[in-house]
Amino acid sequence: MSSEAKKRVFSGIQPSGNLTIGNYLGAIKNWVAEQHKYENVFCIVDLHALTVPQDPQELYQKTREVALLYLACGIDLEHCAIFIQSHIPAHSELTWLLNCVTPIGWLERMTQYKDKSTRQESVGTGLLDYPVLMAADIILHDTHYVPVGEDQKQHVELTRDIAQRFNHLYGETFVLPEVLIPKAGARIKGMDDPTAKMSKSSDKQGHALHLLDPPDVLRKSIMRSTTDSLNKIAFDPDNQPGITNLLTIYQALTNKSETDAIAEFEGQGYGTLKKRIAEAVIATLEPIQARYNEMAADPAYVEQILNEGADRVRSLADHRLRVAQTNLGLRK
Repeated sequence: MSSEAKKRVFSGIQPSGNLTIGNYLGAIKNWVAEQHKYENVFCIVDLHALTVPQDPQELYQKTREVALLYLACGIDLEHCAIFIQSHIPAHSELTWLLNCVTPIGWLERMTQYKDKSTRQESVGTGLLDYPVLMAADIILHDTHYVPVGEDQKQHVELTRDIAQRFNHLYGETFVLPEVLIPKAGARIKGMDDPTAKMSKSSDKQGHALHLLDPPDVLRKSIMRSTTDSLNKIAFDPDNQPGITNLLTIYQALTNKSETDAIAEFEGQGYGTLKKRIAEAVIATLEPIQARYNEMAADPAYVEQILNEGADRVRSLADHRLRVAQTNLGLRK
């Protein structure tokens, strides 16, 4: 299949926190496996990260860390472009144009806004306007599919609503994106709380297994992970969420079936289970970390990759912005 015939997929990730084994097994591993099927646009959404206070130097470093980790995990630049959101000014410019056709009631109904605003005394405009910037990110690149989980489907639906409204008012301008339900990745929970999703933003010690954690830290977090007193190794999320989480990690890393994974630990204790899982995690991350460290040793390399990624997407983004401006009467 030629690249011209491929559908375009847009994915955005914030450069905040530290990528975890949950990010890898839940999403990145599948992206790598299926990247040849689409024309992939990976955007590191640094502007979205600004909705909460950021340390400038850390934001700069984390943005590049995410790019290198994607490459270290196997993202292939032949099929994918990786770029930084703020390096394409059309993202911000289109956001203003979309703001002017987006009813504020649509934004106030967004679940993420309602949830976060109720927990804060003061809410920044950026938090309310976050979905419009996301809409601009997506439709600026003539995106066909956006791979998201259930928690982000509402944002893609709003993007379609905004694009449809603009098209209705000013003529056909934007492709209407569709949700792409990714192949189910492993849903990894916290090591300390196996009932909650593993978070890349949590700084709680022992909560997450980060992709760049050294082996001794990974092993310690796994050996101290929350289990139970049933002394039984089984996939039982209701009664044994901790053991189920550990088995899920092991199954996803080894590509074993549930039956084979359980059979492997028959008659074994929790200690053996944890040791075997620690070995599997460390063995999986060792080559990823080696590739990351090799690339990170040359700061000019990541800048080159990000500049080339921006160059690959800039012409289409600028063209789509100009079409929107022309249809609005801002230019001929």
